[in-house]
Amino acid sequence: MKVTEQGRMSKVLLFVSSVLLCCCQTTRAEIFTSIGQMTDLIYTEKELVQSLREYIKAEESKLAAVKSWANKLDALTRVSIADPEGYLAHPVNAYKLMKRLNTEWSELESLVLQNPADGFVSNMSVHRQYFPDEEDETGAAKALMRLQDTYQLDSEAFSKGKLPGVHSNAVLTVDDCFDMGKTAYNDADYYHAVLWLQQALKQLDDGEEAVVSKADILDYLSYSVYQMGDLPRAIELTRRLVAIDPSHQRAGGNLRYFEQLLMKQLREMNQDYQPPSEEPIQLGTYSRPKDHLPERESYEALCRGEGIQMTEARRSRLFCRYHDGKRNPRLLLKPVKEEDEWDSPHIVRYLNSLSDEEVEKIKELAKPRLARATVRDPKTGVLTTANYRVSKSAWLEGEEDPVIDRVNQRIEDITGLTVETAELLQVANYGVGGQYEPHFDFSRKDEPDAFKRLGTGNRVATYLNYMSDVEAGGATVFPDFGAVIWPRKGTSVFWYNLFRSGEGDYRTRHAACPVLVGSKWGKL
Repeated sequence: MKVTEQGRMSKVLLFVSSVLLCCCQTTRAEIFTSIGQMTDLIYTEKELVQSLREYIKAEESKLAAVKSWANKLDALTRVSIADPEGYLAHPVNAYKLMKRLNTEWSELESLVLQNPADGFVSNMSVHRQYFPDEEDETGAAKALMRLQDTYQLDSEAFSKGKLPGVHSNAVLTVDDCFDMGKTAYNDADYYHAVLWLQQALKQLDDGEEAVVSKADILDYLSYSVYQMGDLPRAIELTRRLVAIDPSHQRAGGNLRYFEQLLMKQLREMNQDYQPPSEEPIQLGTYSRPKDHLPERESYEALCRGEGIQMTEARRSRLFCRYHDGKRNPRLLLKPVKEEDEWDSPHIVRYLNSLSDEEVEKIKELAKPRLARATVRDPKTGVLTTANYRVSKSAWLEGEEDPVIDRVNQRIEDITGLTVETAELLQVANYGVGGQYEPHFDFSRKDEPDAFKRLGTGNRVATYLNYMSDVEAGGATVFPDFGAVIWPRKGTSVFWYNLFRSGEGDYRTRHAACPVLVGSKWGKL
């Protein structure tokens, strides 16, 4: 497989390896696009909890000492105040009063001025630089909404921790749901705002305690429903708000505006007023707005395991075999097991292509270097971040460790392609809702300089290693023809991006589905 660029012949192989780990956007991605690094926050939080307990213990010890002083002095003053002159007539009492006021009360003052919180505050200050910020929290919320859309999860199931195939104690409170809705609201995403604010209202109506008031929820919800074009329901919700808080700053004005607007619409359409539906707002009540991705529906359907299915006749032509790399000396005695995943374009899976030890070593080398994953700008060729790729990645060279050299050699043996003109080994780690929307691995005719800086030509093929299994989500899907490749630990998947002519195979447009439950690592 050859590609001509700038008068030279190049073979380029793209390496991808994905690890999916079981556990339990766009975010700032410095933290929340990598489960590998988020695990550090778990240990940080544990350390802070221990520090907090030590502070509480020190505060209780201090308070006990102050109480002891108070009890002793209370007893003394009861005696002295009963007969001050008689009390002071005894020289010892007079001496001890002078001593107490000059020395012991000063000691008590020093005790009271001691701040057991200093250690805890100091510990907090050390770790605060690694804490997520508001942008991270917003990104994590958007990641949950992304999962909600892709896997068609209603807010109630999500709030109760009921994910496909998983049930946990990870629940969302009224305040959590309200904050989710408010995040969407502030982003003018009224579709998701309605879903989460409605869930907050439902849980509050069911008797759950919360900090946020019902009036605040109704305020945001009624306006979001109005933005979704449902005037009757917006009026009904605003009336509830006025009933709760007649002096609300906006409610009265909004109600009059909504009612006038509805009457105007009914007159124009010559229709009678219909009361709002009594059915609660849920997934499917309103249509999700279209976005930039034309194949959104087919892509997400494949992520759920739905969509195009290969016929039995075609499936019968898929085989498994032993592969020796055309009698490669390193594979003759131990050929790899090869399975057909798809017939056209041909996608194969190699079994036992990575050992557990190799997986752990690659992760160990990559973790300290994980940074926001980038994509190559098709016009400039410059690497940049993008909202449609939410992950963190690190680049590894063969000289760094024998394991990298060994894996590179194995890829050459299996594929028959050279890695000399390939990009460095890229390890990617996807976190909460991590994904890579449909994309091509090769450069198209309208972006001839996409890989100019590399000086290696176009990307001939993709070799994708999976370094763990996954409970839910995280599949690699091909919307054009419907292939769904599920991760299997220690296996790798391979396909060509270009035809023999050097032309791109546009059928290979593929995506990494959002990780629903797990942590997805990738090695390119």
